[in-house]
Amino acid sequence: MKKHFTPLLTLCLLLSGCSGLPAAREMGDMALLRTLGVDPSPAGVAVTGSTGPRARGLQGDGEPALTLSADRESLSGACLAMQSQSDSFVFFGYVDQLLIGETLAEKGVRPVLDYFARDAELGLGAQLWLVRGATARDALSAGGDEGIDTRLETIQNDSKMGIANLTRTAGAVYTDLLELGSAYVPALSPAEGGDAVLAERGYGILKGDTLTGFLEGEPAKGLELLAGGPASDIIEVELPEGPVSVKVTSAHTKGRLAFQGDAPSGLTVTCKVETRLSEYRERPEGEVLERLRVEVERCERRRIETALEQLRAWGADCTGLGAGAGMFHPARWQAVRADWPEWFSQVPVEIQVEVKIR
Repeated sequence: MKKHFTPLLTLCLLLSGCSGLPAAREMGDMALLRTLGVDPSPAGVAVTGSTGPRARGLQGDGEPALTLSADRESLSGACLAMQSQSDSFVFFGYVDQLLIGETLAEKGVRPVLDYFARDAELGLGAQLWLVRGATARDALSAGGDEGIDTRLETIQNDSKMGIANLTRTAGAVYTDLLELGSAYVPALSPAEGGDAVLAERGYGILKGDTLTGFLEGEPAKGLELLAGGPASDIIEVELPEGPVSVKVTSAHTKGRLAFQGDAPSGLTVTCKVETRLSEYRERPEGEVLERLRVEVERCERRRIETALEQLRAWGADCTGLGAGAGMFHPARWQAVRADWPEWFSQVPVEIQVEVKIR
């Protein structure tokens, strides 16, 4: 007579541990990775992950951050290898910070972004950072038992308030690389001394999918103006009437293309900057206020000039000036779009800056 396993019998076997299925793990026994770093290695690729500080037990007792790492021929192989390094089930679905080492960026970031786009657990919503002068593994290790998650979240929140680098998701960078052929990525490096484990180091510029250089200092401020993001900054101007500090609160930049026939003949960049008086001995009025406005315009124009000078030398229109301007000439833009990096390096550029002081 043929024997049949009833659902009840099957359930009993599962509960007794007699089934051939792998042992299940409880949700409380999961290592939820928050940060992932990727570098090249002799084996192929080096992947490092961190959970950040963890809570365990009913009392939520704090435990140090769990850091895992593996070197394999592929990203998927390294991520799988990390599973065997923890007693807990390693879950990648909570990764919201992605660090890429400078050496990997020099080789090309596209394989990493492709993997994040295709993997069911990861996705492109993670914040993307370029580690400058070090590896992503070094940056993750700099956080010690506390991890670097809090520091990255602080920079991200400060960026929303306009007091830190412009942050970018992996998806935004991926889109720019596909549509513009270049992208900018906020750069960090392990800090030397001080309370912060990571220091802001300007922006890395990707062309194609490889690192072409960095913008820091005044050129980085110029890039922020071109990008039209929160560009909060204090500009100090020395007037005969005394020193005045002006706070930049917002910037909006647009490009306009001129054509001669079907060929671009010039690019006009117009940046409108909103500011407010921050510190002064006597509130500037009338002619003094106008002289102050002219000085602030000169400062912001110089920043844009230094940024554009370098970006044009690289042929990297990573803020999309050409694409934005091309919307007003769609047919002509489509004809030059593929060759725009070369045109961007050659066409005359006129910079117009308009500053309002409140």
